[in-house]
Amino acid sequence: MTIPEKTIYPRTGDYQTIYLNAVIDNPAITIGDYTIYNDFVHDPTQFEKNNVLYHYPINQDRLVIGKFCSIACGAKFLFNSANHSLGSLSTYTFPPFYEEWGLDKNTVASAWDNKGDIVIGNDVWIGYEAVILAGVHIGDGAVIGARAVVTKDVAPYTIVGGVPAKEIHKRFDEKTITQLREIGWWDWPFAKIQQALPLIQSGDVEGLSDFAKNSKRQQF
Repeated sequence: MTIPEKTIYPRTGDYQTIYLNAVIDNPAITIGDYTIYNDFVHDPTQFEKNNVLYHYPINQDRLVIGKFCSIACGAKFLFNSANHSLGSLSTYTFPPFYEEWGLDKNTVASAWDNKGDIVIGNDVWIGYEAVILAGVHIGDGAVIGARAVVTKDVAPYTIVGGVPAKEIHKRFDEKTITQLREIGWWDWPFAKIQQALPLIQSGDVEGLSDFAKNSKRQQF
């Protein structure tokens, strides 16, 4: 099936920015609506090849990215098969070379430590050339600084940066974070989000909360 160009490229004439879920057909990768990826170095439609690394089917791990995320050029997602097992006395990956060493080919995955899926929430901003490691979960509204290496989970609406990435500060106070997560505007239909944009963009969380309550009876 041919995907209409407008579905891939949200801005006319901009071929560096794409709606990411329009170019992914791997069942082990799930991308939410309106999540964008920008790449001014490589073809952004080659995201899976260039940015999702060591993601081999044998391991059955998944990449899950929510809605309305913004992923900057060169961000990388490193999966479990990049991990050499530290439970062995050697970091050399003997199992994949089973023919050479007379090993059982069904034990290939024992060459690495399996830390689980990479799960990214909604409305997450991942900066230029940031690296997200296997098993990391990033909460809604978080911000990952440029060239950060994220080795541990990131709480919702938290800004992290550095190598390894550490918390810089929260974007909002805990009350506001709780309100935003309860509102969950990213799950609203297009027309409802469009109507609420002035509140979202101005940072009016109380107004957005009131809008969410008052709009429950409306049809969108």
